[in-house]
Amino acid sequence: MTFEGWILILGFVGILLALTKPVGLWLFALYEGRRTPLHLVFGPVETGFYKLAGIDPKQEQGWRRYALHMIMFNALLMALTYAVLRLQGVLPGNPQGLAGLSPHLAFNTAISFTTNTNWQSYGGESTMSNFAQMFGLTIHNFLSAATGIALAFALFRGFARRSAPNIKEATIGNFWADMTRVTLYLLVPVCVVVTLFYIASGVPQTLAGTVDITTLEGLKQTLTLGPVASQEAIKMLGTNGGGFFNANSAHPFENPTALTNLVQMLSIFVIGFGLTWTFGKAVGNTKQGWAILSAMLVLFLAGVTITYAQEAAGNPILHGIGVAGGNMEGKEVRFGIAASALFSVVTTAASCGAVNAMHDSFTALGGMIPLLNIQLGEVVIGGVGAGIYGFLLFAILAVFVAGLMVGRTPEYVGKKIEAREVKLAVLAIAILPLVILGFTALSAVLPDGLAGPLNKGPHGFTEILYAYTSAAGNNGSAFAGLTANTPFYNGLLGVAMWLGRFFIIVPMLAIAGSLAAKKYTPESAGSFPTTGALWIGLLVGIILIVGGLTFLPSLALGPIADHLAMISGKTF
Repeated sequence: MTFEGWILILGFVGILLALTKPVGLWLFALYEGRRTPLHLVFGPVETGFYKLAGIDPKQEQGWRRYALHMIMFNALLMALTYAVLRLQGVLPGNPQGLAGLSPHLAFNTAISFTTNTNWQSYGGESTMSNFAQMFGLTIHNFLSAATGIALAFALFRGFARRSAPNIKEATIGNFWADMTRVTLYLLVPVCVVVTLFYIASGVPQTLAGTVDITTLEGLKQTLTLGPVASQEAIKMLGTNGGGFFNANSAHPFENPTALTNLVQMLSIFVIGFGLTWTFGKAVGNTKQGWAILSAMLVLFLAGVTITYAQEAAGNPILHGIGVAGGNMEGKEVRFGIAASALFSVVTTAASCGAVNAMHDSFTALGGMIPLLNIQLGEVVIGGVGAGIYGFLLFAILAVFVAGLMVGRTPEYVGKKIEAREVKLAVLAIAILPLVILGFTALSAVLPDGLAGPLNKGPHGFTEILYAYTSAAGNNGSAFAGLTANTPFYNGLLGVAMWLGRFFIIVPMLAIAGSLAAKKYTPESAGSFPTTGALWIGLLVGIILIVGGLTFLPSLALGPIADHLAMISGKTF
């Protein structure tokens, strides 16, 4: 590890901390539906959308109606994307003449982008037309991200609302209004600015399909082009992660310089940081938001330290044959070890999945941290909206445990946490291990599943485990050694993505509705404090115990066994 590497890591965190309150204030304005300076430009567009769709943005919805509208909207978008991908060969905007996708690949890809996963069982430049990239996929990058933030707003209202006559009359906002405001006043304007920055940095933005060049050796080479910069901006800001090119952010057309690399990492985290402050503001105590962010940063910095240390130490087997230095396999020289290690932890701590290095080429423990980040529920900052509402599910469990310790009904930000909320939180949290471990076990014994891994031994097992972890966690990154473009893997991974997204969201919205109906209970001398170091430590402990220990046996079979084999000099 180098001094310069730690300057990058700590400087990255410092920039985000400086942006937390300004971004949180903007998000809070959208949460409340207040007017912003951008209403002068986008206000008429917003009003036009409501009139065209027949929506009254002031009419609030209960949690069931909010959930129903959200699921129906996403299901229809998924069906539209499936049709676009299947019909790609006859649709316009296809300068390379690419054929439509197979049924199982179109199914997997449509679910992948609908759920904000962006898992890709294909190479973008050789499979997707410009029209499919822009209309079929990028539209999801905006709307799936907006959906996540809207859902976070709904849960915030559950905590912030003082009381309702009963749960049937408790409301948590309007899904259509939340999603429209987030898209128009946050995602679109920021992406316009970031897109222009990427274009100035050398990222292509064109409707041309290819360009022919002459290399330094005098040979002819054809390079794939397209509307890359615009997709890159929302890919990162919306924590989507799907690359225009197969190499993703390791490709020089997606991520050409160290500065674009830094901007991409900041884009992944900035909304997640801001939402913690927004939550504190919504419940009337910004210390609550800072406490959540502090717990997230403890886990994040621990993960970065382990990954960076392992990658900087390198492979002892290679050291034994005279190859000195850290592990540069699968990494770009223009980024180096520190920036690659940091990017890997950032993209998996959030539900982004973009990569600037190949996780399959990391050392065993260096690759285990990105895997563990997803298994924890991607609550270490997390994806846009999904991170904070996933973290609050763990907060409900933590305050329940704290209530048991002090012998009174647990309370969090003025709301009593009772049996209904705890059961729903456990239901939402349990879906990840059930899907990940169940589907991994199935694939580790069936012939179709065993045909996928490129490597043998524990590393091959990790490739399978990582795939289902990434799918169910809606991350989208991969251990690149797995051949996943088969009916077996495309089908199971698609099911895992859908379950991992919506089987968490629905119980979470039920919690929001339940909390919105509860009366506010002022903090008393007997209340467990939820803003200090003790609370932060309890949060970290609950996340590691509930989210982490569940997966310890599978980690022992995969990356831990791989690491022990490496240090003993054994290869497979």
